[in-house]
Amino acid sequence: MVKHLNIIITGRVQGVFFRHFSEREAQKLDIKGLVKNLPDGSLYIEAEGEKENLDKFTKWCKKGPKFAKIEQIKTSETPIKNYNKFSII
Repeated sequence: MVKHLNIIITGRVQGVFFRHFSEREAQKLDIKGLVKNLPDGSLYIEAEGEKENLDKFTKWCKKGPKFAKIEQIKTSETPIKNYNKFSII
């Protein structure tokens, strides 16, 4: 069953190629949606996919790429938007 998650990640998540690596991870897991930097230094992700793949993606987000330092991750389930790819904004 396809689900939609909004994910906000705080910590050292900008300037460490987090968006690039999250796009790569999303493609591996057949996750659609978007990722963008927010003005407050956090990262915002909308992710749609099968629950099992979203669980794997969220687990990856808790670690992030090599130079990231995750302080907090918040997820919320919202209605599906039917993305057709994963984009960096």
